[in-house]
Amino acid sequence: MNLAQTFAPARALAQHCPELTERGPRPEERAEQLAAWRRDVAREVALDVAQLLSGTKLDAQLGEPQAMRGDAMFDRIGAVAANCLLRCGLEGQTVLLSFSVETAIALTDRSFGGTGEPIAEPAQGLPRSAGLLMEQAGRMIAQAIARVSTAGGAADEVQGDVIIRSESASRLKPFSPLAECMVIELTLRASDGIRWTGMIAMSAECLGSLLPGVGSGAHGKDRADAKTDPQETALIAIPLSLQAVLAEFDLSLSQLDRLAPGDRIPLAIARDIPLRAGQQLVASGSLGTTEDRMALRLTRIAGGAAFAVATEPAAIQAAATEPAEVEPGTTPPSTGSLI
Repeated sequence: MNLAQTFAPARALAQHCPELTERGPRPEERAEQLAAWRRDVAREVALDVAQLLSGTKLDAQLGEPQAMRGDAMFDRIGAVAANCLLRCGLEGQTVLLSFSVETAIALTDRSFGGTGEPIAEPAQGLPRSAGLLMEQAGRMIAQAIARVSTAGGAADEVQGDVIIRSESASRLKPFSPLAECMVIELTLRASDGIRWTGMIAMSAECLGSLLPGVGSGAHGKDRADAKTDPQETALIAIPLSLQAVLAEFDLSLSQLDRLAPGDRIPLAIARDIPLRAGQQLVASGSLGTTEDRMALRLTRIAGGAAFAVATEPAAIQAAATEPAEVEPGTTPPSTGSLI
């Protein structure tokens, strides 16, 4: 028997030009990415800046980016304002944050327990207390931008800080007066209706690099180059049941046997609430409320690294809410948990 066979030579792989292989997102894809970025940054800013304003419940919004020349943007800010040059993201992208002096004073008043109403008369200068508060707010906003823009990166690599603060925006030199920049209006609204507005400005290239999965940073490139495993894609779509364990306590077998309706069990709620999938620890967070519901804000992801990304609040159901008493027993304890 002749087992010899003739095979055709393999065809050479096609070679494509960089313009085809490195195509960026389509306009509609970029619009969706930008809208999601604005939404997520606004949510993070609202959660963080509220801490500076005596716990005021805030709603934040980022407007549509508007293109304008640098000199027009400097004229819009004015000669004196509360300006911070921010460093955001893994590549240290620079972003200009600006609030008017009047807005900075109003926010400072709110942080000290006042109403935060905008002052009627134009201010002549920026008080030191207002400047310090704006620097704190700038650091929080820089970190919020960095968290959203580096989603998927290691938490200890997330960088956001204030490089320098100045009352003159042009002195910070975020970009050339002749260069085109993207200006985004930041609106903060308190639950009592008081509104404060500011401005975020950056180059178009910087804005593009800050969009998750679009930027030229290491994590953006890794995500773009990663190959999708069909089995992995199917697995990540499977819903998991998560449990937020509010408290754990010990009961002896004799106490467990004597439990009856009306008994009260004392509970100590931990500062770090574990979030588990079955027996696996996924994350931990702090307990709070949002919109009249109990909520968990993640502070750590299992693995030890601090995780500053605040998730959408999730309702937590508790099996008991009143502290109570159980007589101590002598038999070996059994462990219970309140979920």
